[in-house]
Amino acid sequence: MIKILTYNINGIRAVLKKGFLTWLQQTNADVIGLQEIKATADKIPVKDFEDLGYHCYFHPAKKPGYSGVAILSKQKPINIIEGIGNPKFDDEGRVIIAEFESFSFLSAYFPSGASSFERHEYKQEFLAHFFEFVKTYPKKLIIGGDLNICHQLIDIYDPVGLLQASGFLQTERKWLCYLLDLGFTDTFRMFNQEPHNYTWFSYMAGAKQRNLGWRIDYLLTNKNLIPKVKNCLILKEVNFSDHCPVMLTLKPDLLVKH
Repeated sequence: MIKILTYNINGIRAVLKKGFLTWLQQTNADVIGLQEIKATADKIPVKDFEDLGYHCYFHPAKKPGYSGVAILSKQKPINIIEGIGNPKFDDEGRVIIAEFESFSFLSAYFPSGASSFERHEYKQEFLAHFFEFVKTYPKKLIIGGDLNICHQLIDIYDPVGLLQASGFLQTERKWLCYLLDLGFTDTFRMFNQEPHNYTWFSYMAGAKQRNLGWRIDYLLTNKNLIPKVKNCLILKEVNFSDHCPVMLTLKPDLLVKH
């Protein structure tokens, strides 16, 4: 089987001090999308990942210690795209794409709009630009990442009290519906329609232990890739950051191994 993993690690140097490489070796995912790497490639021990068999691609933010995305892949992609063609967003290291023969994988870290009105407006602009980019992207696509949006009422622990919170605004949830209407499927919800399944927990007040979370990390696939999908799981027991990784399992013929 092919395993695709997405994980907001909230600082690559921090998780490397916690045994992340050992866990990565044990997980043995074929393609990994990382978000919030918070480091440039020269600050990352790339050889440690290469020793595990990964080709490594990083798209950091220009601002040091902030944002940034990466893709690790056992198979070398035929092409890498950094960003979505707009410096306003690309300078923050929001999107990287690895193109393979039969599909492409996009690792994304969407902005949070919670800190100020200006960042809320920035997020709305990013959503509009990302939508147009994906709409015209010509290849079969899997989107993995931290979208900073809860889609449905069951995706957040307090849907009434947080109705006006950034990340759960009606406009944001509608935007995600529009994205899915382009022909994408939320693979986790293919297998699990139950509430109380979250991927992000505040560090405050023991939120993870009390299961007070948000499901904002996704693996979305083009509908024409659905026949290849075997399962999608939230790995809640993994505790390297305030997010949980999400793992997508696909039939082995999707990715031709060399």
